[in-house]
Amino acid sequence: MTLNGWMQIAVYCLVVLALVKPLGLYMTHVFTGERTWLSPVLRPVERVLYRLCGIDEKHEQHWLAYTVAMLVFHVGGFLLLYAVLRLQHMLPFNPEAQGPMAEDLAFNTSASFVTNTNWQNYGGESTLSYLSQMLGLTHQNFLSAATGIVLAIALIRGFARRSARTVGSFWVDLTRCTLYVLLPLCIPLTLFYVWQGVPQTLAASLHATTLEGAQQTIAVGPVASQLAIKMLGTNGGGFFNANSAHPFENPTALSNFVQMVTIFALGAALTNVFGRMVGDQRQGWAILAAMGVMFLAGVAVTVWSEAAGSPVLNALGLQGGNMEGKELRFGIVGSALFAVITTAASCGAVNAMHDSFTALGGMIPMINMQLGEIIVGGVGAGLYGMLVFVVVTIFVAGLMVGRTPEYLGKKIEAREVKMAMLAILCLPLMMLGGTAVAVVLPSAVASIANPGPHGFSEILYAYTSAASNNGSAFGGLSGNTVYYNLTLAAGMLVGRFFVIIPAMAIAGSLAAKKTVPASTGTFPTHGALFVGLLVGVILIVGGLTFFPSLAVGPIVEHLAGAAGQTFSSGS
Repeated sequence: MTLNGWMQIAVYCLVVLALVKPLGLYMTHVFTGERTWLSPVLRPVERVLYRLCGIDEKHEQHWLAYTVAMLVFHVGGFLLLYAVLRLQHMLPFNPEAQGPMAEDLAFNTSASFVTNTNWQNYGGESTLSYLSQMLGLTHQNFLSAATGIVLAIALIRGFARRSARTVGSFWVDLTRCTLYVLLPLCIPLTLFYVWQGVPQTLAASLHATTLEGAQQTIAVGPVASQLAIKMLGTNGGGFFNANSAHPFENPTALSNFVQMVTIFALGAALTNVFGRMVGDQRQGWAILAAMGVMFLAGVAVTVWSEAAGSPVLNALGLQGGNMEGKELRFGIVGSALFAVITTAASCGAVNAMHDSFTALGGMIPMINMQLGEIIVGGVGAGLYGMLVFVVVTIFVAGLMVGRTPEYLGKKIEAREVKMAMLAILCLPLMMLGGTAVAVVLPSAVASIANPGPHGFSEILYAYTSAASNNGSAFGGLSGNTVYYNLTLAAGMLVGRFFVIIPAMAIAGSLAAKKTVPASTGTFPTHGALFVGLLVGVILIVGGLTFFPSLAVGPIVEHLAGAAGQTFSSGS
């Protein structure tokens, strides 16, 4: 590990931390209905939208009504996106005359973008029209990201309010998030990416003749606008099949750094929003500290493993780190750091091929997702996922000292703990259950590119990525089959909405409770002890659940490589 590598990691962390308070303060003003510096321009637009949609911005919803509104909204979004994908050959802005997407692939893609997963079993530039990219995918990138944020805000209100029956209005929160947060940030980001060299055009693909005389088609399109929200909203779906490894989607080292920063920016800032809205910013910093500890540990292991390289090649005297599947522009540190960020934040964008990472280097992104992607996590989703673990941690702490657990003055009782466990357990059900079925079906096993433990890891990674709503992949799995399209779509839908519903039930239950004054027996939740306990609970739950599957995948692959054993197609 070089000094340059350490500096990249340190500068990245400092920039993200510097953004936490200003973004957190701004978003707090937005979601509490206070005036912001954009209000003179956007407030009239906001009022017009409410009038057109028949929304009373002063009317708030019970947690169940809030959740039902969100689900109905997403059913409509799913149907709209499916229709666009199936009918794109009949719609405008299709200069390459792309045909309709197959039924099963359109179903998978619609589930993917509605759930903020952005898993892609297709090559964007060779499959989708410009209208599908803009009206279909980019449109859902905004709305799925906004949904995650507003659900986190609703859960925060549950902790902050006393004896309340409502947790806000889904329609008002969604409008404000899109209008005041996502759009104002995406516009300058889009211009920045255009400046860096990212295309933004409706012109058809370019055709060039190479030095050897061959004809080459160079795909372009409205890339920069999709790139801005895919990173800021932790969506991750790329305009190009190569995603952020493509020179038109990530042209420079500066664009690579900005993409990494924007992946974490809103998710990290939401911890500050939490602290401000509950009246104690130390609570938000404690949660961010727990996220930071796990993030830095993952970065350390991944960078070390990739810098060390393959033990088989090292034994042959071919040292120098693992550059397979990586861009020379970004190097080992830039690629490994990006991989940890994108899987910690439920983004799924990639600037290197995770399938080509070392066994341990590829295992850390997998663990990030298996923990529920709560290490910053998807915008909003990371915070409400972490708060679910906070409920479990407080319950464990209460058992240790023999008193009713409390958090922020709210008693954590059986209902909250049951809902938290439902939210936590639905993820391993889809991750491990989907993997278990796939590895015994010959047709599913036929899709893997590698035999042995790495092939198992390719399947495990796919179902982990789907259920955790990440969207990145071990590229060795050919997932565009009817079986994988349907089962991965099921994993995405369960992983998104079967976590949201229990989390919203917790929000409603807590909002209705009175606060209990702190006493000498109250467990402090803003110090190092709480941070350590929270991290410990998360790792124990993840370790007990996923260690057996990791043991037969990346761990045994690493041990076999250290012993000089490799796997061929005949193994």
